Amino acid sequence: MKFVDEAFITVRAGKGGNGCVSFRRERYLPFGGPDGGDGGDGGSIYLCLDESLNTLADFRAQTIFKAQNGIQGRGSKKHGKNGDDLSVQVPPGTLVYNADTGEFIGDLTGEDTKLLIARGGKGGLGNTHFKSATTRAPRRSTPGENGDQFNLRLELKLIADVGLIGLPNAGKSTLLGALTAASSKVGAYPFTTLHPILGVVNYNHWQSFVVSDMPGVIRGAADGAGLGLKFLKHIQRTRLLLHLVDIGTQEIEQAIDDVRTMTGELEAYDSALADKERWLVCTKSELCADAEAMHAQLVEHLNWKAPSFTISSMTQLNLQELKDAVMSFLE
Repeated sequence: MKFVDEAFITVRAGKGGNGCVSFRRERYLPFGGPDGGDGGDGGSIYLCLDESLNTLADFRAQTIFKAQNGIQGRGSKKHGKNGDDLSVQVPPGTLVYNADTGEFIGDLTGEDTKLLIARGGKGGLGNTHFKSATTRAPRRSTPGENGDQFNLRLELKLIADVGLIGLPNAGKSTLLGALTAASSKVGAYPFTTLHPILGVVNYNHWQSFVVSDMPGVIRGAADGAGLGLKFLKHIQRTRLLLHLVDIGTQEIEQAIDDVRTMTGELEAYDSALADKERWLVCTKSELCADAEAMHAQLVEHLNWKAPSFTISSMTQLNLQELKDAVMSFLE
């Protein structure tokens, strides 16, 4: 299914039921007095977290959500039934904005699993409430209130423990496939990954972590070039970034330039991203004559202080070492 990270919907909470004008009519009680019941409250609309979802694709087919109206009050002081609330399921990491004003409404990240979006209208009052010493037979009631109605913009930021970043063809998709059961397109051309893909790394019988493969970032991505800008926001939620650089098909100068280009784009998009924990991962070592020497040169030229690794997704070289280090960091 195509990844969808933004959707626009309209929510309409239920209208409250009207109050009732009614009088008690029984044998031998010709002046029984008012007994009109109140109307029921309209149903509210909630956004609820659904761990099984990972895109907003469902909102392409349905964009309008209505909760049930409250029922009108009846005689004999019978209260109208409240309208049923409506729960709309969204994936973890969904941000909610008012589409008309741009106001931020809420964030469903896993801690907040339910968010009230539109409150149902209050039910109207029956004529029982308007009885007084001077008004014995009130013919007055109030209508139900309208429920909230909003146009909303939903934005999805993936929640992953580890994000794979790098320029196109750095080996991100291949590494994701080697670490997880996720299926990501692999090819000898740029932008084989067109949308973020999540995979779960099973470390042992009781531990695992989630890895996200992001589309390749090119120079100028922070200003809108290529595909990177649209998805750079997703790595804001990750706890660890693995910065992949190809050392198998390019010279040391190009590898250095690749790392600096990616670092510059992170800083330009969000300075906090550049400060996030980021490890250097040299890929495609099976194609390099002396991978360890090139790795050492790269670390020296970049003055890289964080952990760094030389791996091969094809031969599984050092993949277990990488998984051990990531799991240790996440713990």
